[in-house]
Amino acid sequence: MSDRTPLIPMGVKLTTDIEHRPDRRPEFRYRARVRWTEPNGGGRKSASASVPTQTEAEAWIACMKRAAGRGITPRTLTMTLADYGDENWDLAMRSLETTTLDPYTAGWKLRVVPVIGHIPVTNITNGITDRALHSWIADGLSVSSVKNSLAPLVRVMEQAVRDGLIDFNPSRINGWQRLYKKAEDELDDPRSLALADWDALDQLANALVERSHNHYRGWGDIVRFAACTAARIGEVSGVRVKDINRFDWTWDLCRQTTTAPGGLIDKGTKGKRRRTVPIIEEIRDLVNRRMNVVGNDPMARLFTGPRGGRITTAILRDAAHWDEVVVSLGYEYLRRHDLRHTGLTWLADVGVPIHVLQKIAGHGHITTTQRYLHPDKSSIENAGRTLSKHLSAERQPILAEPHGANHADASAAPIRHLRLVQ
Repeated sequence: MSDRTPLIPMGVKLTTDIEHRPDRRPEFRYRARVRWTEPNGGGRKSASASVPTQTEAEAWIACMKRAAGRGITPRTLTMTLADYGDENWDLAMRSLETTTLDPYTAGWKLRVVPVIGHIPVTNITNGITDRALHSWIADGLSVSSVKNSLAPLVRVMEQAVRDGLIDFNPSRINGWQRLYKKAEDELDDPRSLALADWDALDQLANALVERSHNHYRGWGDIVRFAACTAARIGEVSGVRVKDINRFDWTWDLCRQTTTAPGGLIDKGTKGKRRRTVPIIEEIRDLVNRRMNVVGNDPMARLFTGPRGGRITTAILRDAAHWDEVVVSLGYEYLRRHDLRHTGLTWLADVGVPIHVLQKIAGHGHITTTQRYLHPDKSSIENAGRTLSKHLSAERQPILAEPHGANHADASAAPIRHLRLVQ
């Protein structure tokens, strides 16, 4: 509805009608209209909307009746979530302390508004909120970031309930922490999300560089480093020169880049789990080259964007046109976070013990790490051959009868063999 629609006075009685116009385009076949008399001699006024079906026309009229009864203006009734939140922010966030308000403000501006801010408040459903939540989880946000995005959305929508725009709050999601934990457990089969080998990773990295503005080589370096260290993009952004040990080729992973009021900041790793990660030969030249670029400053950031700024998974996605590139390579499912799945799957496949793999990954629970240990068919066959070889080696000295053995020795051998089988 146009912003020029007149204000319907609170409590005024409306007369309504629906006109069917078969000669109009399908989306304008039905016109719903309400009329009323302005109090204090203001004369007759009307408001109308064109919709494709009679059901929608009836729904619009019912909505206008509720609005008139509650004193809601047509402009407020059709306001987007972003506009409504900005206009009613102080009211929705009343009584919050600054330490809580700041992360809520960041979550609202950086995540809520970009994802669903364009949708009218009255059109937001449980499904829309669910999809927004899943998109934040899929982007690898921390549990606190998800909370600080969902909480202001709930408060703004609660204000919409109090204002009479909606009858219930569709953004209240019970048990969202369980959804997050499922994602935190890296899905039921994270191995299925991993790239097959180094060639596949190299192809992806080169394609991202080729698609980016001015073919920025750093995007390929970031992707290779993230996959080969099984790290999150935010952790790669947090690497500084002093964190790299080139004597034993390890990385002291102790910080990550994350969002905060006013922009991006560095803070401790997820769960505050500091860990040591091996740097394999395939990326050592890459690391040496990056160190030569940034110089000898121990606090210099090893990986940055083309202008020297911090990177995030969203920045990588947009700058390198990630979605287009992965589709063109046949990896429609691949997210930036799946580079971590790739590294952990490769480490598991070469037989890294699970307790070591857990330390490299920084998992809080070993059940999360175990999901990377699902053996493929060849691994099962190799396990069977290994067991057979082991049993044969143990059996061989027992079954071989020594030259010149007496009758007592011969009778003792079958007994030992039976004990082995048991």
